[in-house]
This record gives sequence, structure tokens and C-alpha cells, in this order.
Amino acid sequence: MYLGIDLGTSSVKAMLVDETFATVAVAHAGLTVQRPHPGWSEQAPADWITATESALDQLRASHGEALARLQGIGLSGHMHGGTLLDASDAVLRPCILWNDGRSGAQCDTLTGRADFHGIAGNLVMAGFTAPKLLWVAENEPEVFEKTAKVLLPKDYLRLWLTGEHVSEMSDAAGTLWLDTGKRDWSDTLLEATGFTRSQMPALVEGSDVSGRLRRELAERWGVPQVPVAGGAGDNAATACGMGVMRPGTGFLSLGTSGVLFAASDQYQPNTGDAVHTFCHAVPETWHQMGVILSATDSMTWLSEITGREVPELAGLVPERPEAPARVGFLPYLSGERTPLNDPDAAGAFVGLRRDVALPEMVQAVMEGVAFAFADCVRVLRKAGTEVEAAYAVGGGARSRAWLEIMAAATGLRLLVPAEGDFGAAFGAAKLAAAAATGATGPEVFAQPEVGAEIAPDAKLADLYAKKYEAYMRGYPATRDLA
Repeated sequence: MYLGIDLGTSSVKAMLVDETFATVAVAHAGLTVQRPHPGWSEQAPADWITATESALDQLRASHGEALARLQGIGLSGHMHGGTLLDASDAVLRPCILWNDGRSGAQCDTLTGRADFHGIAGNLVMAGFTAPKLLWVAENEPEVFEKTAKVLLPKDYLRLWLTGEHVSEMSDAAGTLWLDTGKRDWSDTLLEATGFTRSQMPALVEGSDVSGRLRRELAERWGVPQVPVAGGAGDNAATACGMGVMRPGTGFLSLGTSGVLFAASDQYQPNTGDAVHTFCHAVPETWHQMGVILSATDSMTWLSEITGREVPELAGLVPERPEAPARVGFLPYLSGERTPLNDPDAAGAFVGLRRDVALPEMVQAVMEGVAFAFADCVRVLRKAGTEVEAAYAVGGGARSRAWLEIMAAATGLRLLVPAEGDFGAAFGAAKLAAAAATGATGPEVFAQPEVGAEIAPDAKLADLYAKKYEAYMRGYPATRDLA
């Protein structure tokens, strides 16, 4: 048995799988986010432990016999959060989360201090860890001065599980302190933020052993003192669950926000187009991501405006659209990440006329999100990363019409997995197996069975190629209107 623990923003999920990676049991425990000021987002690390205890207590109560055969634990979690500890490992302040936007000014400061773009391989954005911690240094100097260790969220869980200060490459790359090409902390980037290497955790690969479960916790849950894998950040863990480990493979996550994830065997950043370039969770492998901020959230917004439920709206669009909508839509309702890197980008309908009805507006929203993904495909290719096929996951992937539009607009062959849970907790469980057995090949990281395959419709793709050109003109044309 292998256990994957995923620390999400809204809950902790614990998944127990057997040696064939079939799901044995799943347990959840909820979390809340504190927003003490507009644009702030924080959580108390103690709540992560309480939620994890609850989830594992549930597993022992429901599947104690299976849990007793545990061979390894893997961790995944939301990235970029800064958990500050003093010399006795006491938490100094709530963790500033990935979606906290307070550190915009500090991004400009850090960009001017060191070559974050070249060394870390990413733009300095408020979502990353380094600018958050510079904000602490400038606004809470008494906290900053007491900081002996900085841990990412899932790595604070690891400290509780094992007693070890350890991180792994995929999550560490999201701090902006990692030399992403060399897979090691950068003294230059740490110094620019006021830190030293001694304040960072040790680094392992995600498929390596990072420590062993503490005796008192093993006794509590009736399990051996099993190894705990390095694990992965949430997107890299999802990729591990889906077997997206080699060049040419990827996944397209059509959730509240959107992610196009592609594996690579080279470090090849493209900061000019706001591509995220991180280490993957296994050695000598990297990954790149295009990130859009309003994917299914664009449909949620339209649902709120119209008073119609999202599934009802999606049902207004034919399963196999024959032509683009006459209306255009820019999906920048919360700003945009890739490729614009503009938190002030705004959404818009373009080309509205009196005879345009709701079905065309729904199709236009789907198309606008698809074109945002086409942007991601384009800039990943500029970085030398080719993606031909991608597994389609997330709530939006339940709409056949949206997937048909997405395939035609992006040129990707979309693969819909057969039934199963291929999220971050499942990937963490696979990393537990890798750490316990030493295997990192397809025997662990196999790709899921494909339930449906959607190839780009050639006629629709030609029509969307013309509309995409108009879409690309939309952002600069509307940028200064609001």
C-alpha cells in the first residue's frame, strides 16, 4: 500500500492505493483561507496538521487493515507559500499563500537586484515565494530577523511527519531561489532576498526518500515507520499521476484557472512570454507551464451574470460546432499570466450585435478560453517544447463541445482519461512507490487508459486560425479602454 497526501488550499486529501495503483480509500478534511486585507491570502500551518490528522484518522477507522500494510508516503501541495520558522521550529506568522498579491512592489525590487530570469528561469511575480518574503522583511522586520528556516507548505507537513527540513526540486523551483538548471539553491538569489543557504531545507528529488515516519505517528495510525518521498508541487504531482514524464507529453487542466503542462528533458526557459519553467519530480527532467487565470471561471462569471447554471449554459453549444461564434471574448477577468503577465488585463466581449443571443455568447466564452490555451501552446513552442497530445482534465473537460473547440483552436490532440482519479494525491502515492522501490519508469508512472480521443477538426481549425489572429489583436486594442 502507498499513501498520497495532497495539501490543497481548501482541503487535505489522503489517498491510499495498492501495489497496482488501484484506489483503496480516500479521505478529506477541509481548510479555510484567511483574508485579513484585500489581496491577502493566508493559512495557519497548524490547520494543515489538524486536517492531515483528521484525514489519516478517517483512513485508519475505515481501512485500518489495509493501512497497516503501508510501504511509503508521498506528499504534494500548493506551491509558493512561505512558512517561517524560528530556531525551535515554531511558526512565526501565518503562511502567505500562492494567490496572495501584496508583494507587487517587491517584484520590481528583486528584478533589479539579481538575474532571477536567467537563474531561476521565471519572471518575478507576486505569486512566488521570494517577493513575499521580501515583503515580510520590509513590513515585519521582527519576524524576518527571527526566521531560521523557510519551508513550503507540504514541506512543513514533512517536518511534522519526519522531523526533517527537506524540500524537493519541483516545489523549490517555485520559490525563485533555485538555480533551476543546476537543481540547487542559488546563493545569489537567496542573498538578493536577504537569506542564506542555511535557512533553506535540504533538497532531494521527488522520487527519493526524504525521511521516515516518526515512531509516535506510526504507532498512532498502526503503520510501519515507512519512507516519506520527496513528493512534488501540485501540478508536477498531477503529471506524475498521469505519467506525463517525457518530452511530447502534457496535460491540459480546464479548471477554475487553466494550466497547460509539458514535460521536457532540458532546461529551456521562456520568461519573455511568462512561461513557468520548473524542475519535474524525477531526476534530469523539467517541465513548463502556461497558466491562464480564468478558464472555467469565465463560464462561472457568465452563469452569475445570466442566472443560468454552468451545465445549462454549456448545453446551449452544439457538441460539434461547425463554425466560430460571430462574437469574440477575451477571458482576462482576473488579469492574465501567460503570455501577458498583466494583472490589470481586462476581459471583454467584442463584436456584439443586436441579433447575438446567449448560445453564441457561451460559445464565444469557450473559444476565448481555448485561444488563451492556444497562446500557451505557441509560447511553449517558442521555448522549444513541443506538445502534440495532452490529457484533458478538470471540470471543463466534461463538456464535449468545449473539448472540440479546444482541439481545433490549439491543434492539440486531446486525450480524455477513462474513469479514475488522476489528481495530485494519486501522483504523490506514485512518488511514494518510487521512493520505496527505487523504480521511476513506466512500471510506476504509467499513463492512464484513454476513454476518448478528440483530434482537431480540420475545417474548424482553419476557421479558428483566422479568428485567433483577431483574438491576438484584442488585448492591445482594449488594454487602455477601461
